Amino acid sequence: MVIMFALKRQLHLSLKNNVPLQNFISIRNKNIVTTCRHLQGHSRNKSLASKSKSIEKQTESESEQTKSKYFNYRSNIIKELRRTKEPNPYPHKFNVDITIPQFNQKYSHIEAGQINTEEIVRIAGRIHNQRSSGRNLIFYDLYGEGTKIQINARAQDSERDFLKTHEHIRRGDIVGVVGTPGRTKLGELSIYPKDLILLSPCLHQLPTPHEGLKDNETRYRQRYLDLMINNEIRENFICKSKVINYLRRFLDERGFLEVETPMMNHVAGGASAKPFKTHHSHLKRDLYLRIAPELYLKQLVIGGLEKVYEIGRQFRNESIDITHNPEFTTAEFYLAYADMFDLMQMTEDLLGNLVKSLKGNYVVNYNLNGNEIEIDFTPPFKRIDIIKTLENNLNVKFPDPDQLHTEETHKFLSDLCEKHKVICRPPKTNSKLFDKLIKKFVESECISPTFITGHPQILSPLAKSHREITGLCERFELIVGTNEIINAYTELNDPFEQKERFEEQNHQRDIGDDEAQIGDDAFCTSLEYGLPPTAGWGLGIDRLTMILTNNSSIKEVLLFPTLKPI
Repeated sequence: MVIMFALKRQLHLSLKNNVPLQNFISIRNKNIVTTCRHLQGHSRNKSLASKSKSIEKQTESESEQTKSKYFNYRSNIIKELRRTKEPNPYPHKFNVDITIPQFNQKYSHIEAGQINTEEIVRIAGRIHNQRSSGRNLIFYDLYGEGTKIQINARAQDSERDFLKTHEHIRRGDIVGVVGTPGRTKLGELSIYPKDLILLSPCLHQLPTPHEGLKDNETRYRQRYLDLMINNEIRENFICKSKVINYLRRFLDERGFLEVETPMMNHVAGGASAKPFKTHHSHLKRDLYLRIAPELYLKQLVIGGLEKVYEIGRQFRNESIDITHNPEFTTAEFYLAYADMFDLMQMTEDLLGNLVKSLKGNYVVNYNLNGNEIEIDFTPPFKRIDIIKTLENNLNVKFPDPDQLHTEETHKFLSDLCEKHKVICRPPKTNSKLFDKLIKKFVESECISPTFITGHPQILSPLAKSHREITGLCERFELIVGTNEIINAYTELNDPFEQKERFEEQNHQRDIGDDEAQIGDDAFCTSLEYGLPPTAGWGLGIDRLTMILTNNSSIKEVLLFPTLKPI
């Protein structure tokens, strides 16, 4: 129709201007060719523009789909690519010669508007954002190892069909890029791809940068998605890894030997906690997941390994809250010919230098119950006595230390808890009542690192009795940000007294305290061979990481915290 209209118009003008018919025919033929070429070019450009716009519209419409519809739609596309292999959406290998952080560091000197066309790099990562600027230019934000670079995809640089190359690329996809480093005129460090290869498609919609991922339940259950979207979460676990590495270096440099002890035990000992039970089919008997490695580590000291430590998981079948998870990570070490006072100095040295190496100084900012506070790890740490602090805070006089196990003390502690509305679930033993009072009226006041000492012997069945005060033991806890971080003591090495302590713990279990320690005859036998004067020390790595990363919930420093099943 367009050509016929043009011919009629040309004939009318020719007759009006007295142009001979044969000349008109010649002009007509030339115009037909010109018109056809023009229409073909226009049609081709229109087709390219239409295809480019369709990709943009398709991407926009996909973002409006429900999650299930998007998943089905995307799955069907990827299934078709799996069938045709054009391209293969799951290639076996892509050679990477530089990481995204390395790229940013290596090419930071490139000036605005400059492209290093002489250098080709191969890089890979996950696409977080995608935007088009016309049919010949697409921008992507590529993330890897918590760092971003921009992909500046231009049709003029592409070695393959540009639209086909980018047709199936979506947010969340893992891609490989072969291209040249450069910087845009606006100063954005970028890679200009000659080729972009889909390495692993994301079948689900990612939360948009505006929405983010804020639902904690989703974050904890799908930690991979949390790490993908929330870069600050990644820093929590990097910090935790650095803490563990520092601990190892500190102890290794001082001649300690790292060891491994059993995680399944016939007797769950070493701490006052309720264990998880399992069953061994071949042995036809129940076993317990360890609640602490203490008893095995002390047996190694008896055997002549005088400096030992273990970093590993412990398991306790207890409540879940913001500071407790059924499985958690600890570091424990045992040092022969030392006591609790030696370990206080070691603790100040260890934590002070650890914090300084991670933070650049001794001060950590922490949000405690909605209040921004500063926690100062500058040695020496504050030291307070438990009973004196309780007496001052509660304005009462406690029974003498050698009477803390009696019925009279039980009534005193019960009345005190009732008066101050301190909740203690049955059985309300002296040790449990005392522990609740310490948590509420002593630990709650300890913000910067504070050693609390003077523990009643009834709280510590594995600690050596105080060398001067009957009824107390040689133990300290380090409290930081109102939470216990470290527990340590001079170890009880008298086998006769240890058996008596275990008998008392058995009595506590008989009256309903399922957290009382179970007597371990094998450990008592080992003590009969002689444990040298020894000091033992345990650190809760998760809780320390909470402080260093300013997190009030232990779930934020556990990659996969324990959750209720859906």
